[in-house]
Amino acid sequence: MDDNETERKRPNILVTGTPGVGKTSTASLIAETIGLKHINVGELIKQHKCYDGRDDALDTHILDEDKLLDLMETMFQECADDNTGIVADYHSCELFPERWFDLILVLRAKTDVLYDRLTSRGYSEKKRSENMEAEIMQVVLDEARESYDVEIVHEVPSNTVEEMESNVERCRVWADQWLANNNS
Repeated sequence: MDDNETERKRPNILVTGTPGVGKTSTASLIAETIGLKHINVGELIKQHKCYDGRDDALDTHILDEDKLLDLMETMFQECADDNTGIVADYHSCELFPERWFDLILVLRAKTDVLYDRLTSRGYSEKKRSENMEAEIMQVVLDEARESYDVEIVHEVPSNTVEEMESNVERCRVWADQWLANNNS
């Protein structure tokens, strides 16, 4: 730990998964239930213009990882200084330092559910197909398992409101245990 880095008293959670699996809704509920700060990384990128051009073929901005990570590093340090934990949500996880998160929640959705969600968002056929393929091939889950200690990576279903509520409750129980283990 750096000399200027505060020992954390609250956990940090990353909610990740293919677009359309319910990351932001789940992360928002986790933050509200456990009392953590919610960071929607996609919105953060837009607000602070953390991109370096545009990929017209994929209909998306090109992420400026350095700018985003510098911004988030400051936010994580401020939250640690204030004894506040974070729940962040983003469709990718490999770019974040391992030390930032204590739990990685990978949301998964059935293809018919995901198809309907992406269609309702107005995704183009190409964009919808790419995201469907990423979910089928469990790209985000594999990325999480390769980037973090497998002990902290948890794959959970996210097809219904009941499953989302169950995932939030699992996080609450986990956070209670984390607090008991790390604040004694």
